Amino acid sequence: MTILEQVYASGGDVIIHTLELTCPAWDAPILLCKGFEDQVCVTEDGRTLTFIASGIDVALPKKTNSGAQNLTFAIDNVTGEAQKKIDEALEAGATVSLVFRTYLGSDKSTPSDNPFRAKVLGGKITGSTVQVTAGFFDMINTAFPRDLYTVNFAPGLKHL
Repeated sequence: MTILEQVYASGGDVIIHTLELTCPAWDAPILLCKGFEDQVCVTEDGRTLTFIASGIDVALPKKTNSGAQNLTFAIDNVTGEAQKKIDEALEAGATVSLVFRTYLGSDKSTPSDNPFRAKVLGGKITGSTVQVTAGFFDMINTAFPRDLYTVNFAPGLKHL
């Protein structure tokens, strides 16, 4: 049983959800945490990051065998900053990456569970809220076998 599972079962500690959004078109990543206070946490690779308190809501993917593992989250976009960042990423044609980490209020020196890394698949803006969907791994649309036997990979094919 992991530390996070023990907290879910018995309570007694605060769970801090954090999001790190990065894009090559942005000068700095977007660092958000759920709650009313900014949180200073250490990532799994030793970086100390300050996550800005925000009105975010995270819907974790269901643990099923469906092959669709999507994380959905909503950001309260009161200042319009999320809209500006989305426009910058669209103009540059760059992909946005997401890292979702969970910390305990009593121990912010390391994530309490393995971080989820995903690629942002899409989003929509409704009023003052930005809703974003990110996918972990698209198993359904993955080719099999993964190595494609083309003339460049296997030159002998052109003689068949």
